[in-house]
Order: sequence, then structure tokens, then C-alpha cells
Amino acid sequence: MGMAPDEVLRLRMRAQRLRGPGAASPEDALRRLLAVQAQEFPYAQWSLAQRAAATSGAVTAADIEKAVGDGRILRTHILRPTWHFVHRDDLRWLRALSGPRLEQINAVTYRQTGIDAAAAARSAGILGSAVADGNHLSREVLASKLHDAGLPAKGLKLAYLIMHAEITGVLVSGTPVRSPGGALKQTYALFDERVPAGPEWTRPEALAELACRYFTSRGPATAKDCADWSGLTLTEVRKGLQLTVEAHPDTLAETVIDGVVHYYGAGGDAHGGSGTAGPRIDLIQCYDEYVMGYSATRHYMGGGAPAFPFQGEPMHVVLLDGRMAGSWRHTFRPGRCEVDIRPAWAEPPGSPLAAAVQDAVDRYAAFTGLPTVRVQPGA
Repeated sequence: MGMAPDEVLRLRMRAQRLRGPGAASPEDALRRLLAVQAQEFPYAQWSLAQRAAATSGAVTAADIEKAVGDGRILRTHILRPTWHFVHRDDLRWLRALSGPRLEQINAVTYRQTGIDAAAAARSAGILGSAVADGNHLSREVLASKLHDAGLPAKGLKLAYLIMHAEITGVLVSGTPVRSPGGALKQTYALFDERVPAGPEWTRPEALAELACRYFTSRGPATAKDCADWSGLTLTEVRKGLQLTVEAHPDTLAETVIDGVVHYYGAGGDAHGGSGTAGPRIDLIQCYDEYVMGYSATRHYMGGGAPAFPFQGEPMHVVLLDGRMAGSWRHTFRPGRCEVDIRPAWAEPPGSPLAAAVQDAVDRYAAFTGLPTVRVQPGA
């Protein structure tokens, strides 16, 4: 018997640690999810913090920033490819698994920007030498190093030369630096100086590890969901699933919904309660794994958030009991954080929904460490 949509959502929220006991730390939350999309750095920090518990209060942006600075959490191009947070203990095997596929995906852009094998290899040598011995450099400085070596690059060509160096295990994120305006700025470091030696898995072993980690942290989900999330082929995902089931038959459970098999971590209680009394509001980034972790089955979450908002409108996602139900964004002002929340429901003052929204704002305030207030649209 298949699951009802509400049961699917309850299991996903728990598997992703958006409900129930949080992970022991941001690093543990990341290890569970394997990779967390991280284009929008401040919002991506929040994605980790809201899944983790802390013995001395909420996990803060400063906690995540320190983990990134120390290299426990790395930010690099991996999977589809796009920016992701990955734990340093997972990046080496995950890069080896997905790197060849990423090079295939990027091949068209390499040709369009004039990046052939010789240029890519020369660039990687220049960039690797520039960041050696703990010399973490910004993208702008790396561009100047290439220019000085007679390989000028800017715009898309520069971005893909650096991405090629990430994909091939030359560069990885370094310790961020603050711009004069206070924003964190990405730097790059030598991959082998930031990423410890790890297990040298065969490709089938790595496929099994990815499948196991994906479905236990995001299930119920389909093989197509996993393929689209990982950038691997559907054949490879199915191979990973087969190997996982053969080696660890008690790890995954299955359910058939609308004729399609969904996999999830065995032992989950699909029929349990939500774990909260009354409505629950969650503010998540638009690239959160609760959204980006699915493609074929994203419809379970509803359609109450704009995929392509109009200019000036917030694009991040408000969840009401696990379903998309509005949009939001933050704006940092001197000494405070303003949150613009636009729900897709009527919100009478003093109602349980209004209290749930305020609770979500309070949780975000604890994360930012700043007085955080809700502002009206256009304010």
C-alpha cells in the first residue's frame, strides 16, 4: 500500500532533520545530507544551522562560518555541478565519483570559451602553485595570477577554469575573508592541503554509498529524484540502490506510489504525528535540500512559493507544515536583520498562524545573532 502525501512529507522532514531531534552539529547534519546546495552563502549557512542542535543554544551563523574557515565544511562545485557544502571527509571520494560526469556536462562550455585540454592543464598548474603552502586567494587574485602567466581569463572563461580546477582536485574553498562592506568572500586553497586522505572506494562502492546516504536522508524519493540531484545517470543510481540493498538489506524500505517505487530509510514511522502542536512555519532557502533534493516528486510540497518571482519579490520559501506556502528574504541593516515574509494565507493578528510566523522569526534571530524584525512588503 502506498503512502498519502502527508505521510511522505512527514518522513522527509524527519529524514532531513527539519523535524525531530536535530543533528549533533552542523558538520553532522552535512554528513547526513552528503551535500547541501550553497549558491547563496548566508542562506546556505542557515540550511545547516536549522538542522543542528547545540548544547548552549541555537547554532549561529558564526558557528557555520568558523567551520567553513577551519575547513571542516568545504564549499565547492560538485554534483550537477553547482556550489555545494560538503564535509571534508566526504569530498575526496565524492569528487572522484562525480568528476568525470561533471567534465562531460561542462564540455560544451569549455569549447565555447576556448578551454581545451592544454589550456585547462596549464591553468590548473598555475592556480595550484598560487595557492600552495596555505596561501588562500580570492577569485580576483587568481585571475591576476593567470594574467601574469600569459593566460588571461575573465567572466565565464575564468569561472570555468576555476571550476575545472575544483573538479579535478586542484582547488577547494579556503578560509573566507570579509569585504569592506562586511560580506564574506570566497577564497580558494589547495585541495590536498584541505581535504584529508580518505577511503579509496571502487566506483560501485561509491555509488552504493551515495545511494544509501541520499535515500536515508531524503526519502521517500525515487531513483529519478536521486539521479537529477546527483547528476549521475539513472542506470548508475539503480546500480547503487541494488548494491546497497544487497550489502545492507535492512537499511532501506520501499513503498509504491502511483506505480513508482519510492525508497526511504528503514525504521521511519510514516504514520506518526508531526511532532509539533498546531501549525509550524519554517523559513528555508530556495535551494534548500528539502526543495532541491527532489525533481520528479517535488509536487508533494505544493506550489505556494514562486519559482521565478517578479523583480523585487523574495524568492526563498515559507513552509506551512511542510508545504510551500509563501516566500521570504532577509535584509541586513546596521545592527539588525529585517525579514520580509509573504504568506499565501490570511493571517489574522493573534491567530495560531501569526504566532507560528513569529516563532520562525525568533529562530532566525537566534541564528543571525542580531535583533530580527519582520517588515511589511515594500518597507
